[in-house]
Amino acid sequence: MVRRVSSVQSIDIPGPVGNLEALIDLPEDPPSAIAVICHPHPLQQGTMHNKVVSTLARTFCHLGAVSVRFNFRGVGRSAGGYGDGVGERDDALAAVKWSREQYRSLRLYLGGFSFGAMVALTAAASAAPTGLVTVAPPVERLPRDFSPPACRWLLVQGDRDDVVSADAVVDWASSLKSPPKVAVLSGAGHFFHGQLGALTESVTEFFGPDF
Repeated sequence: MVRRVSSVQSIDIPGPVGNLEALIDLPEDPPSAIAVICHPHPLQQGTMHNKVVSTLARTFCHLGAVSVRFNFRGVGRSAGGYGDGVGERDDALAAVKWSREQYRSLRLYLGGFSFGAMVALTAAASAAPTGLVTVAPPVERLPRDFSPPACRWLLVQGDRDDVVSADAVVDWASSLKSPPKVAVLSGAGHFFHGQLGALTESVTEFFGPDF
């Protein structure tokens, strides 16, 4: 069942080094889950307004989730400065904590794009989401002690990505003891120009039946 987006609200979430600027996409009907979405690299113009991040937020909202996207520290109105991935993981966990406090009975989904996908992967061990979606994750940035999440996990990768190597991502994913479901989108570059519909379909098909 596809639900309409009722409204988008601008809020501040308490973070480790100050408030985090955030947007909440609210479904028209009572929500059945929460989705926290992480944006691309803060030092490369990544923000919560990125079109891939916005697409993920709307897709989860259409499935019935309250979608929370936020600016990492030092981006937009969020306090602080770049945290080399570690600080951003803590920001993501702060967004998760706030979301769970606001919607205590709802399941949590976690997602991210590019740098944000790496952050979501590193946050998953502590966040323990019901489901995870990572889009074009720069797997070489993951810590050596990274452990794959135990939840349902979708990895979406474009085969024409000139930033994150599709071959490297697919090889890495297949080497894991608990590999994700990998969706390789034909003709998609790093920013999924003209392929956002295919991205939406991939996420909806993977999570939709059991949402």
